[in-house]
Amino acid sequence: MQVIFSNRAKDRLEHLLEYLVKEWSEKTKDDFIKKLDRSIAQISKLPTSCPESKKIPGLFKCVVTRQTTLFYRIKDHTIQVITLFDTRQNPNKLNKEF
Repeated sequence: MQVIFSNRAKDRLEHLLEYLVKEWSEKTKDDFIKKLDRSIAQISKLPTSCPESKKIPGLFKCVVTRQTTLFYRIKDHTIQVITLFDTRQNPNKLNKEF
């Protein structure tokens, strides 16, 4: 299945990559991209392999790293990445995303 990032997800990813380079290193950014690519490949092949939200039916969450979770929906033969969320934040902030 094709994976499409929402504008919000694109913005979050861009900021996250900038943060990783600024605060850590280019290697850390590259390692994260590899993990993200593996996660995207997984959900592309097996869209329902990640747990579905108990609060929002049809919303799935894929843990990319301990600090980053990707939220997505399956719609018409595509996977729509809604947002990337930093799990170190207050989880109530996530409610504003949907």
